[in-house]
Amino acid sequence: AQLVESGGGLVQAGGSLRLSCVRSRDTFSREAAAWYRQAPGSQRELVATISHVGATNYADSVKGRFTISRDNAKKTVDLQMNILKPEDTDVYYCNVGGNYVPSAGRYYPVPFWGQGTQVTVSS
Repeated sequence: AQLVESGGGLVQAGGSLRLSCVRSRDTFSREAAAWYRQAPGSQRELVATISHVGATNYADSVKGRFTISRDNAKKTVDLQMNILKPEDTDVYYCNVGGNYVPSAGRYYPVPFWGQGTQVTVSS
């Protein structure tokens, strides 16, 4: 089963991008998912999570600007990113099937990642 991210690109500050992740396996509708981002030389940072029933959680740095959503029929997890800032520049990765604890806002990823998609925000 594959995991493929797409939708990244170059955008000016204040603009928007929509990232999409396809995780093609039958258990998708029963799994939590998350988006992470990583800058060169830095640890991967959790950006947003969504439970299998749609409960969401966000990093403080993106609250009010990013929205995570899922389509179980298409087996996709999207990240709508608005009011982008130069500090949002990173490679963005999707993770599906991790252990999500909504009450604690914690997501423990599975060790299976896609190639990521580059987001670059110019000032």
